[in-house]
Amino acid sequence: MRELELYRKGRAAVETASAFIDERIKELGDWRGKTLEKVRAIIHEADAEIVEEWKWMGTPVWSHGGIVCTGETYKSVVKMTFAKGAALKDPAGLFNSSLEGNVRRAIDIHEGEKVDEAALKELIRAAVALNLKGKSKPNPRLASRKRGG
Repeated sequence: MRELELYRKGRAAVETASAFIDERIKELGDWRGKTLEKVRAIIHEADAEIVEEWKWMGTPVWSHGGIVCTGETYKSVVKMTFAKGAALKDPAGLFNSSLEGNVRRAIDIHEGEKVDEAALKELIRAAVALNLKGKSKPNPRLASRKRGG
């Protein structure tokens, strides 16, 4: 694959994660590419500050304050795995895979299936909020110090 060649040549820093994701969508060239492209657009609509990453030798990852979700492609499914999905409320019932785990949850999208865009945006926003929740707490040691006078 192209990214392996770039890593071997030491040019990986020149290529961006977004470019790798663009290339993956183009390489797929079928319903999986179109689905990944659509999911990617929904993710960016849900959170304008989302960061695209390329991890684990070829997995698109979207992060904000930590991993929000991945976008894996398999022969018969596009899988969105939410890193902390078990902690998220899913009133629309989008999660349909990895339901037995204690941490992750996933959405398997098969050929021809439509994604509930509004519900997916809510899940993405909830995942970002969960990631950021622990980041804004003050350091308890610093907060408990009293200044003498």
